[in-house]
Amino acid sequence: MTSTNDIRRTFLDYFAANDHQVVPSAPLVPYNDPSLMFVNAGMVPFKNVFTGVETPPTPRAASSQKCVRAGGKHNDLDNVGYTARHLTFFEMLGNFSFGDYFKERAIELAWSLVTRDLGLAADRLTVTVYHTDDEAYDLWRKIAGLPEDRIIRIATKDNFWAMGADGPCGPSSEIFWDHGPEIAGGPPGSPEEDGDRFVEIWNLVFMQNVQEADEIVGDLPRPSIDTGMGLERIATVMQGVHNVFETDTFQAIIAASEELAQAKAEGDALGSHRVIADHLRSTSFLIADGVLPSNEGRGYVLRRIMRRAMRHAHLLGASEPLMHRLVPTLVGEMGQAYPDLPRAQALITEVLEREETRFRQTLEKGLRLLDDATANLGEGDRLSGETAFKLYDTYGFPYDLTEDALRSRGVAVDRDGFDAAMDRQKAAARAAWKGSGAAADSEIWFDIAEREGATEFTGYTSTEGEGRVVAIVVDGEEVERGDSGQDVTLITNQTPFYGESGGQTGDAGRISGDNRLEIAVSETSKPLGRLHAHHGRIVSGTVAIGDSVHLAIDAARRDAVRANHSATHLVHAALRNHLGEHVTQKGSLVAQDRLRFDFSHPKPVSADEIAAIEAEVNAEIRANDPVVTRLMSPDDAVEAGALALFGEKYGEEVRVLSIGRSDASSSGKTYSVELCGGTHVKATGDIGLFRIISESAVSSGVRRIEALTGEAARQWVVGREEALKTVASTLKTSPEEVEARVAALVDERKTLERELSEAKKLLALSGGISGAAANADEDIGGVAFSGQVLDGMNPKELRGLLDDAKNRLGSGVAAICTVNDGKAAFAVAVTDDLTDRFSAVELVRAGVAALGGKGGGGRPDMAQGGGPDGEKAESALAVVRALLSA
Repeated sequence: MTSTNDIRRTFLDYFAANDHQVVPSAPLVPYNDPSLMFVNAGMVPFKNVFTGVETPPTPRAASSQKCVRAGGKHNDLDNVGYTARHLTFFEMLGNFSFGDYFKERAIELAWSLVTRDLGLAADRLTVTVYHTDDEAYDLWRKIAGLPEDRIIRIATKDNFWAMGADGPCGPSSEIFWDHGPEIAGGPPGSPEEDGDRFVEIWNLVFMQNVQEADEIVGDLPRPSIDTGMGLERIATVMQGVHNVFETDTFQAIIAASEELAQAKAEGDALGSHRVIADHLRSTSFLIADGVLPSNEGRGYVLRRIMRRAMRHAHLLGASEPLMHRLVPTLVGEMGQAYPDLPRAQALITEVLEREETRFRQTLEKGLRLLDDATANLGEGDRLSGETAFKLYDTYGFPYDLTEDALRSRGVAVDRDGFDAAMDRQKAAARAAWKGSGAAADSEIWFDIAEREGATEFTGYTSTEGEGRVVAIVVDGEEVERGDSGQDVTLITNQTPFYGESGGQTGDAGRISGDNRLEIAVSETSKPLGRLHAHHGRIVSGTVAIGDSVHLAIDAARRDAVRANHSATHLVHAALRNHLGEHVTQKGSLVAQDRLRFDFSHPKPVSADEIAAIEAEVNAEIRANDPVVTRLMSPDDAVEAGALALFGEKYGEEVRVLSIGRSDASSSGKTYSVELCGGTHVKATGDIGLFRIISESAVSSGVRRIEALTGEAARQWVVGREEALKTVASTLKTSPEEVEARVAALVDERKTLERELSEAKKLLALSGGISGAAANADEDIGGVAFSGQVLDGMNPKELRGLLDDAKNRLGSGVAAICTVNDGKAAFAVAVTDDLTDRFSAVELVRAGVAALGGKGGGGRPDMAQGGGPDGEKAESALAVVRALLSA
């Protein structure tokens, strides 16, 4: 049997041998398409190349691209586990020609691969072409020697591909595998085509036309090739099975889930095991690519996938969280092909275990409520959208889980009603976030970048310099000149101004030139990641295209910003040293006055950990080691141990920043090595001082540290010292003795509170617990009962009093109600020999109701509650007496 890993390797090796550059899979979060939530096809990372926005990185490429279809319009989530081929996560094998070879070579490569290298029998292959594509039809006859009845013309959109209503498009040609006459179904284009006999294994897109408003208006100047072959689908053919879940990778995961859940993959359990296997892959790869579960956007889709799998683990009867225990199996199957998976294994495991532990509580409650809501519904009935929405909105039970849970009973859900209910909620709760990669940029920036090229940044080594004006933008439109008083955006061929990116704020400063020109620059942005746009107001003079100008940044502001930026690198390393290597950067803000650093971590950072992190960073600062920057390829940088922000788009050359001392115990490893395009100090001592001022939660699994450096940190410390002096003066002691003085005061207060409590107790009991309590004893239907009302007693003391009463009674029931500020606390105790007759919880709840309250809880032998009406204290005791006599 040819394994899935073998097929992937064969495909990539084949195209590498045919002069294609094998490129690694792009992250699942697209950087170049704001319309997509996740990468859902192999060509997505090359979209800007095909549209002409970017220059091709190579004439020919091949890849095995990770894809997810579980959000937006490309959503296969609900079908997974119920069909033979639907998956949320899949790998798309593809080869691409960017204006290099076209149809003939593409068909030659495809036919040779499937028949020679993959060894598929030619007489079981059928192809389709677009009905007007005579060229492709003739090439298939010439190259493959296929008879006319196995080259099928298709007149529908199935064989015509388009990127959208506007843009590149062209006919496509699909290759089908015939599973044989014993399988129901007919060839493509026939009335029986929906059967499983003929399965599409590869689609070749011949990108040759341009369309506008869905109408072809011309030909592309450089026709290109885009192909896609689902790895899981071709694996079914190569391994002689008819269902993707029967292939080796899935079978390994399913075998592991069978063992852990103690449930065989058969009958109703089969679908559950398949859902778990698929969703394990999608959730693990999404987490590895930086997506964490949340209540909106990509994080919400991830959480939906996770919860669907976790519900199926519940259906299998798994008594403990299951998903995280399957991660080692997944890493063993796919870790070699995708090194980011084992690197993120610890984080994936932690996130899955935490989410499943939390969700089990929601699931059990939601399923009980769902059972109640559908008790009178049968096959063919429909659950109201309002009810489904209530389950979602009030109890956190996702709609798709409601739908999935009712599917086996044949009960549908009113989706329109659900959507209508959702629409009535606030915008933040009801907005269907379509997802985006990078923020959508105006077409104007593409025009400028294509015409003028990227801005050359000179600010690593200087704070001022000369530049030539290449574009002026006013109110979103390019203009030839700008005049005094206007707000303008200026693009120059080179600049020392840093454009906001990577969390570092853009520079401010001034631009000057002839004609008395002076522009106050308030901020600098970085459209497309390659232009530096200076935003400001013309204070005086005029500026025109082609003018030479002098650019000078606010150097003092830059010094403060770069100190904070370098500190973020040090704190990142310190966090990983003290919390674990699962810590990765999830965002940052590097401003003039402060820094903010977001990182992945499942729980709060303790005070001791914060102190140790802060001390370690300051030790690196005091060492005053030089900050070293090197330029190298991304692969070499990562190989050298540099931390990269996964999902960032790096060019052929990257800046590798090394900060801090080398540790002899770690083979000379530098303290911090990261890929970073920001500006930094020359030596760590330039940071001056580092102080963490807060640590908090940003979202589930993401923490935030806010800190100060340099003069801002010093002023913060001085402010705390002044506050300490003020406290010391108030306490009439020295700052050095404040801690001891406060501790003594706290101890003294505790002693006084304890003595006061004892005094109140004795006073309330009129001279002693035993004597007063004995007077309260009575016999009710043969049951000893002690009932008391005590004013001003701390409710925390009731348990001790009731224990005393139980010991005194030997067998019986005791009840105490204490009143404070008009409110009552009520507690009941039942001796062990009577708990089969009377429950303390039921007695307390009855008494609490008499006090105007609700609920109350505890154990059968001891329970407590409260109510707002302290004047009804005797009534609460009367209710208990009545229940004892019943």
